[in-house]
Amino acid sequence: MSSKLPIGVATIERPLIILSIIYIFIFIISCTPVNLSKQDTKNTQETTISEKTIEDKTEKKVIEEKKESKQDKQKKIIEDIVLDKTIIALFAKDDDKKTTKQFLNTYELGIYNLGISDVVIQIEFFENENELKKIIEKNLIPGKIFLGPIQSKYAKFLDNYCADEVIFFSYSSKSSLAKNCVYLINFFPQNELSQLMLYLNDDAKVALLYPENEYGYLINSLIDNIIFQSPAILVNRSSYKEDLSNVRESIKELGKYELRKYELNRQKQILFSKKDEKSKKRLKKLERFKTTSDYDFTHILIADYGLNLLQVAPLLPYYDIDPNIVQFMGTGVIDDKTFFYEPSLQGAIFPGIPETRRINIIHNYIDIYDDEFLRISTLPYDLIGLINFIYTKKYKLGDVIKLLNNPNKRFDGIDGNFYFKDNMIERDLNILKINSGNSFVIN
Repeated sequence: MSSKLPIGVATIERPLIILSIIYIFIFIISCTPVNLSKQDTKNTQETTISEKTIEDKTEKKVIEEKKESKQDKQKKIIEDIVLDKTIIALFAKDDDKKTTKQFLNTYELGIYNLGISDVVIQIEFFENENELKKIIEKNLIPGKIFLGPIQSKYAKFLDNYCADEVIFFSYSSKSSLAKNCVYLINFFPQNELSQLMLYLNDDAKVALLYPENEYGYLINSLIDNIIFQSPAILVNRSSYKEDLSNVRESIKELGKYELRKYELNRQKQILFSKKDEKSKKRLKKLERFKTTSDYDFTHILIADYGLNLLQVAPLLPYYDIDPNIVQFMGTGVIDDKTFFYEPSLQGAIFPGIPETRRINIIHNYIDIYDDEFLRISTLPYDLIGLINFIYTKKYKLGDVIKLLNNPNKRFDGIDGNFYFKDNMIERDLNILKINSGNSFVIN
């Protein structure tokens, strides 16, 4: 029973039982014997060859018909499978403890708020990959839905079970795992970058600054294809080590700091040699600057997050990349109030959904659980909303698969309208601008 709400969400942690499920498929193909005896005449040989050709074509046609019949039967079976009303939620014991607690609470809150009464969420914890496989195999019933796992390392083999007519909604961030019956629920940079770059106009010239880690490399690999669909152009890029040991040099290189500094000093020397009032006034103005402001780019995308972002962003204006002249941009990871008060990020833009869309659930969660609502906790809440829609409509497995594979079908979520494309969640995002501790829609 829930200690916070008048409902119960079963949390079951059972000893694992070794269970092997073996499906044996026997295909019997009858072959018509072919007469290979030697003939005496050319006409007889031609007749035999002709008959054999007809027999081969007939046999091939029979095989194809059997194959098509099997596919039609399989399709009909999938369409007729009723969804099992006990959903399995998978959590690893090495998942982040706070995230696990929030996801469990959010499942519970979603069930309560949406009034879901005829669906049970069974919670299963596993120690390692083998235990996870045993839990899945123990619950491998056609029409079964699994929620999770969270970590990508535990989601890499899920599609092996797709032949058993089940569906997985995993929180993995690894896009390559999205296939067959495995659908990914997360915040994906490709979706965010696409929305951000499509917002820019023909005059936009973008520079990319990214860390040498998994996230930075991902953004760097994605931006080439995405920029070709945008009116903007990519003019420069620079990377720095994850420990930030060379970040200053990278920023200088990206902004051509030394070159612009040299050019400014050259102009100062020329003006210093002149004695007219106009030159003196101009010199006095230039004395306030360290470099010239003739950047190669109009926008700079800072592809970092967390504490590193709070250290990298202030270095840009320090090395004379002026946020009043160059538009700073971030990905969806910047959508956190932690960054909204950083002086160097005032005026920065990023793809996302205004907080007003999720403010009710934030307050609802805090009131009930007396805890901060994590930004990622909208993921399980939106998933419960999708589950509720599926079961309310009394969809069968075939209906659900059609629904999830239709990118034109939008669902109303806390993080905006969402849909699935190539088994990955995508959202219709706004472009937000940071200003004085908040963010505002500008498109």
